[in-house]
Amino acid sequence: MLVLTRRAGESVMIGDEVVITVLEARGDVIRLGIQAPRDVQVHREEVYRELQEANRAAASPTDEAVDALTRLVNDKAVD
Repeated sequence: MLVLTRRAGESVMIGDEVVITVLEARGDVIRLGIQAPRDVQVHREEVYRELQEANRAAASPTDEAVDALTRLVNDKAVD
């Protein structure tokens, strides 16, 4: 992990197109501004993790769905 010290108004570049600027530091709260191309998704970590879990859940069939599909395939094989 790269650890940097920045003050309000100072920025960090990520690649050629992403700029993260410290807007304000007040106590233990830091406000950041992020400039990135529209095709680069930017999420808070907790939102990103929720999206990943929702995508995983949507892509994973339930046990009931697997059972129903197995019965359907087995019924077709008998015909």
